[in-house]
Amino acid sequence: MENAAKTVVIPQTEYDEMKEAIVRIAKLEALVKYYEEQLLLAKRRQFGVSSERTEIDLLQMSLFGGSEPALPPEPELEDISYKRKKRKGKREEDLSGLPVERVDYELPEEERGCPKCSAPMRDIGVNIRQEIEIIPAKAVLKEHAVHSYACVNTECAETSGGVTIIKAASPKPLISGSLVSPSLAAHIAVQKYSNGMPLYRIEKGFQYDGLNISRQNMANWVIQCAMLYLMAMYLRLIEFLLMESVLHTDETTLQVLNEPGRAAQSKSYEWVYRSSGCAKRKIVIYEYKETRKQEHPREFLREFKGFLHTDGYQAYHNLPPDIVVVGCWSHARRPWEKLLKLVPEEKRKGSDAERGLAYINALFDLERKFKELSPEERYNERLKKSKPVSDAFFEWIGGLGALPKSPIGEAVHYAVSQREYLENVFLDGRLEISNNRCERSVKPFVMGRKAWLFSSTPEGAHASSVMYSIIETAKENGLHPFHYVKFLLETLPNTTIGNIDALLPWSDSLPDSCYAPAKE
Repeated sequence: MENAAKTVVIPQTEYDEMKEAIVRIAKLEALVKYYEEQLLLAKRRQFGVSSERTEIDLLQMSLFGGSEPALPPEPELEDISYKRKKRKGKREEDLSGLPVERVDYELPEEERGCPKCSAPMRDIGVNIRQEIEIIPAKAVLKEHAVHSYACVNTECAETSGGVTIIKAASPKPLISGSLVSPSLAAHIAVQKYSNGMPLYRIEKGFQYDGLNISRQNMANWVIQCAMLYLMAMYLRLIEFLLMESVLHTDETTLQVLNEPGRAAQSKSYEWVYRSSGCAKRKIVIYEYKETRKQEHPREFLREFKGFLHTDGYQAYHNLPPDIVVVGCWSHARRPWEKLLKLVPEEKRKGSDAERGLAYINALFDLERKFKELSPEERYNERLKKSKPVSDAFFEWIGGLGALPKSPIGEAVHYAVSQREYLENVFLDGRLEISNNRCERSVKPFVMGRKAWLFSSTPEGAHASSVMYSIIETAKENGLHPFHYVKFLLETLPNTTIGNIDALLPWSDSLPDSCYAPAKE
């Protein structure tokens, strides 16, 4: 006889306790999984590579279901014969912009006889060995001797009521009563703001060359040059920037020690605005502000109308209606890239992290193909090919049901919350899929900040913004930063404000010495 099923009666209190224990265990397991993911992500952030490059593409994974698309057949090969100009090697290209100084080593005339038969010997060739020789910077004390001339005619003095005196024309000093010259000020500015050297290192370098210039003097010179001369150029660059119809913006932190009413440890901000890839005039503007409030971009952009590339910071989403905010797909991609690193390698293929990353990678892959198209052609191709990928991506993440605080939930939340701005890239062919262009302009400031750490005063922070703007805009326009800043500081003391347009980085009036060597 088979055993009959037994019914066990559990008191209600025990049942409730078991139910609560099961729920509590499930929560604890989810919490442990969350902390494991956070620990792995922290280790990746601390010890892993920072590259965002992945090898996922549409050929590795079908985005729209079904099997992977078949690879196209290999094309038939045909023999093509042609001639082309022989390219220079890398060494020749690297050295092509340097002046050449040749030193010939020849035998004296009396030693050119054959050691065996004493017959005269002829030159049969030269073996050339190349070296790069560095000539260190040289400091010279330059004396400006301005001659004065007095009339020697005594009758002239009697009739005019005094001796007539005329001074010879001479350039105005950069800073009255100071030893600083345009070349010295330009050297200090470029060393700090372009090469990322703090003033105490520049001071030490001068000392090794027998020149004692204190960092306090250098800081004061930079501030005065920025405020007396370069500020007019800075404001004019802003005017031209706001005439553009497509801009990029981003911000980063800055520490200013002696801000009125604020602790030395307070965070200030450097806001960066720059022209887009479609602009004829390449401009990068840095602006120091004490806070990260939305009033700062609103004030700066009050005369701007057009498209603004940004990240997902909320302050950019409350600008005037004439400004259309365009989101950054690189920022949308980064949570998925981090999420993929949390998945063990053996489980990555076919995972949600891989699939989400594949969608966004597909958009970037299409952008590379659209690179050489005109804005109109790019606009049409995006609507035809990129927009369906974006739509499929958002439809897919909408059905994931990811937990809000989980890594995948954070990736989904960012994309969904930014969808309106991310999809604005499809409104115009001049727009870019990411804000990476502005992030590259933020990088020089961030790299410099790691060296000089802080600004002592708000005046110094404003002067740094002016210097960074002039130098980075010069680089964007193919100018040599030292020679351009030197030219400005030589010219601006003797130029009226109304004539500064001829000195702007894209002006045809700049001397050849301002331009950096052209790259092949």
